[in-house]
Amino acid sequence: MPTRPDFVAYVLEVMAGWHAVEARKMFGGYGLYREARMFALIADDQLYLKVDEGNRAAFEAQGCSPFVYLRQGRPQSMAYWSAPADCLESPADMAHWCDLAWQAALRAPTPKRKKS
Repeated sequence: MPTRPDFVAYVLEVMAGWHAVEARKMFGGYGLYREARMFALIADDQLYLKVDEGNRAAFEAQGCSPFVYLRQGRPQSMAYWSAPADCLESPADMAHWCDLAWQAALRAPTPKRKKS
């Protein structure tokens, strides 16, 4: 099921009080960016936030699960986990979870660009 633009707009509205966020289409879903750094994604009308060793326990405690997709018929996971359902209903909760994801995004190494 493709991601609906109205769901993306809703997520951006809930995040609006946290920080300016840009949604960019990618692979049938959307990447969510703050200051040109991806910290979340939306796929199949589900929000996933960036997770690493520094914040994984918080997501596990909420019963969240990793984003998994099929690559050449095999399941692959990424460093993004489902957002707690409550954060979609509360801008304050959303800001807390976005802060955790943003910190993980800042800790992640940035890919080096090839020189032309």
